[in-house]
Amino acid sequence: MTGTSQHAPQQPTHRQPPRTADDTHRAPQHSGHPHPHPRYYEDRSPGSGALPPRAWYERSDAARLSLHGTWRFRLSPRADAEDDAFARPDFDDTQWNELRVPGTWVLKGFGAPAYTNTAYPFPVDPPSPPDENPTGDHRHVFDLPDGWGEGPAVLHFGGVESCARVWLNGRELGHFKGSRLPHEFEVGHLLRPSRNVLAVRVHQWSSGSYLEDQDQWWLPGIFRNVSVHRRPEGSVVDHFVHAGYDHVTGRGTLRVECEPGGRVTVPELGLDLATGQSATVAVRPWTAEQPHLYDGELVTAGERVPLRIGFRTVRVEDGLLKVNGRRILLRGVNRHEFHPLYGRTVGPETMRRDLLLMKRHNVNAVRTSHYPPHPAFLDLCDELGMWVVDECDLETHGFAQQGWRDNPVDDERWEPALLDRARRMVERDKNHPSVVLWSLGNECGTGRGLSAMASWMRERDPSRPLHYEGDRSCADTDVYSRMYADHAEVERIGRRAEEPLADPDLDARRRGLPFLLCEYAHAMGNGPGGLSEYQRLFETYPRCQGGFVWEWIDHGLRQQTPDGAAFHAYGGDFGEELHDGNFVCDGLVFPDRVPSPGLTSFKKVIEPVRIEGEPAGDGGADAVRITNLHDFADLGHLEFLWRYEVEGEVRGHGWLEVPALAPGESAVVALPEAPAEERGEGEAIWTVRAVLDEDAAWAPAGHEVAWSQVPDGRRPVAAPPAATARPRRGEGNVILLGPGTFDATTGALGYLDGVQLRGPRLDVWRAPTDNDEAAPWQPGPRPATEWRRLGLHRMRHRVDAVESGPQALVVRTRVAPAGSPLALRAVYRWSAHRDALRLELTVDPEGDWPVPLPRLGVRMSVSGSLGCAEWFGGGPGEGYPDTGQAARIGRWAMPVDALQTPYVRPQENGARPEVRWVRLTRADGSGLRVEGDPDFSFSARRWTDEELTAARHTTDLRPGEDLWLHLDHAQHGIGSQSCGPGVLPRHRLEVAPARFSFVFSSLR
Repeated sequence: MTGTSQHAPQQPTHRQPPRTADDTHRAPQHSGHPHPHPRYYEDRSPGSGALPPRAWYERSDAARLSLHGTWRFRLSPRADAEDDAFARPDFDDTQWNELRVPGTWVLKGFGAPAYTNTAYPFPVDPPSPPDENPTGDHRHVFDLPDGWGEGPAVLHFGGVESCARVWLNGRELGHFKGSRLPHEFEVGHLLRPSRNVLAVRVHQWSSGSYLEDQDQWWLPGIFRNVSVHRRPEGSVVDHFVHAGYDHVTGRGTLRVECEPGGRVTVPELGLDLATGQSATVAVRPWTAEQPHLYDGELVTAGERVPLRIGFRTVRVEDGLLKVNGRRILLRGVNRHEFHPLYGRTVGPETMRRDLLLMKRHNVNAVRTSHYPPHPAFLDLCDELGMWVVDECDLETHGFAQQGWRDNPVDDERWEPALLDRARRMVERDKNHPSVVLWSLGNECGTGRGLSAMASWMRERDPSRPLHYEGDRSCADTDVYSRMYADHAEVERIGRRAEEPLADPDLDARRRGLPFLLCEYAHAMGNGPGGLSEYQRLFETYPRCQGGFVWEWIDHGLRQQTPDGAAFHAYGGDFGEELHDGNFVCDGLVFPDRVPSPGLTSFKKVIEPVRIEGEPAGDGGADAVRITNLHDFADLGHLEFLWRYEVEGEVRGHGWLEVPALAPGESAVVALPEAPAEERGEGEAIWTVRAVLDEDAAWAPAGHEVAWSQVPDGRRPVAAPPAATARPRRGEGNVILLGPGTFDATTGALGYLDGVQLRGPRLDVWRAPTDNDEAAPWQPGPRPATEWRRLGLHRMRHRVDAVESGPQALVVRTRVAPAGSPLALRAVYRWSAHRDALRLELTVDPEGDWPVPLPRLGVRMSVSGSLGCAEWFGGGPGEGYPDTGQAARIGRWAMPVDALQTPYVRPQENGARPEVRWVRLTRADGSGLRVEGDPDFSFSARRWTDEELTAARHTTDLRPGEDLWLHLDHAQHGIGSQSCGPGVLPRHRLEVAPARFSFVFSSLR
């Protein structure tokens, strides 16, 4: 088959390898270093033989052939372990293994994955990779479908990590680097009707690996689409859709550049234009809130390409990032591409699921950390509505460990590779209206290479501002971006009062730029805390235009124990000599894409509608203030529902009439009259919810967008019940008090109504969260380290006195760690009222405590048969002082096992906040009831905190016979010190005198 293509291949940036006798190319083989002629996988070039990059589109009337499926595969331990004879069409590969493509071989039993955050997992000697360089040879035989015809065609690779060399039917096409970027080769003249043999050699390590140090698993292989595309004469070489919007006139201007020329039709707008011609008409603009797309078609002599056109204009003006003339607020997340079984091979169903979850949790922006995503993801962002920061496949973070010495972005020899990566991103993704910012890359330091990339991007696409965080001077960017700035610094930046730069011109320019947090609120394990305080800053200071939580998903790889129990693995679980542990598990959804409590809290914090009670004279509210926080949409797509509850039981419900408020507008809406007979009968609460009034592309009618709760009047306060029994001695060294039986020596409660239990006893320890452990590079003390240093995980309890009085049993104790004078004096005062026991606990500290406590409360064990929990308080999910935004007051019930949050690395979890009472029961309803004053949090689990602290994976937790119940007066906040600021002062559990009480009663 013969044919030539209008697509001219790029000129090689280094000499071609010599041809072998069978007319394939062979890489020069050398022994020793340095090589007189660098081998292709270790030279600094981006590759050779590939076609120029072009805009991606999902389909056209030109034929395409997917090459997905089962390929033949051979793994070698070194790049030079095998020659290139495998590329011959007649090579016998029958003894090779099979491998599914797209995929990654280390997840199919060939070698093992490895995780590092910043350190390169090989000696740093750019551009050379190590000799230990796993290399996968791939072969695939395919036939062309009937009717394919002759003529030009291209072979398309969507993504290969990290360097690929390609042959078709024995002829070398070239090689390439740039793992998360597309590469194409002209193959029309080589194709046969049948028995085409594609051979691909993939090296895990290459010079390109130095540009891809992106805080993720190192997963080599062909992990994105491989396909062959027919390119008939006159087909589209490339096209660029320009679709701007003038918010003053309400008109859009369309111009489509195309090579070769053709025509563009947009039936809905009545447009039929020659390419290169402009037309201005009235249009509905595209925004993330209202993503209107116009269907069009680009027609050339050889191809018809469907277009989806979104009219919008992005500008930085007046110190703000604006779309269609309005400031936007980014409620964003960082998103790596990840699947717990398939690594970076993510299918369209998973992409859609991600975006639906984001939209349903009020997320409106994605930063594609730290590389361009599969282009189908951007199609979905166009369709469903999402602001996108499209980031280049570039990070050299490992060079920070050597003071950025030898950093490729400041070495002109690397500039062709850097520019190639910029071009491949911009050209591929330039027609997506969702892409509103280009990002040069991530954590690369500074250098002339970044400036060259920025210069090329501005010239090629002046319609989009540029982003990069790593240069505080913002010399090459249009927005001021930071990572993990704390709340105080964000406020200073919001006031444009940040620390000045040394250069007054650069300082003045930066002060005039809008501000983004490209990463904040590190969502590792339990957390993140501090979200509400960040959001208030974003809403207060126009310059602060939001940010992107780090990150979307935990990168836990699904594994099984020998007995078949599933868990998610992280760094170090595969025998890596260098790794960063579970730092790869820092997402708002678990590896299986189940939302974590962090995501539900984030949804509540970033609600685009604010609902607040309007105070009434009795301490309650008779109206609510509704504020529209959308940037573009009015509230016409929402309906507002109210519910009236007393003591957690619904006593009325209905609809509120709310006007279709424009963005930024507020209205006060009266609540209906509460049922008169219900007033004073208990704690009464209004709940007002904003829900979709009809189906949307991303959620069904009735989906909840925002909610708030407003008390109806002051909460009734009950006086402590008077004691009705006095302590008395019983047989066997016990003290009897009402339904309780106590040890006369220790004062410990042993039985309640004849049912055995242990405790309650003062407890201050919690299994440290990832944010308690904190990152070693973070300023200030690391909470868990300080807690262990003081010995809070090994507190000793000394009983000083057990005193029986006329109405109470008083137990005086001192709780302290060995080797320290610090202590807590705890006095337990027990009294009985009919069938209930009341405990009043007074805690007074001794000494000068240098750190806050993890928690302050009591711990007790009860029968493991009490497997059902019901409570009146915050729920249904967990909540901590700075993470409980999504907890609403109500009556909730679930199995005790469902109270647990399965963080990939086990840690403190499952506390339900603001609890008035809790019941733990058996199936027949018998069990234990606990009331608290003041409100408390509770957690119940089938293992101790010591076991929870020691566990590395969820499968390490083995249920015991007892149930361990925590009743906490207070907990320390969570913060995000795993890679961000710690707990804010108002959420710290400082050591101070405390008094709290619980009432225990049995249920029969």
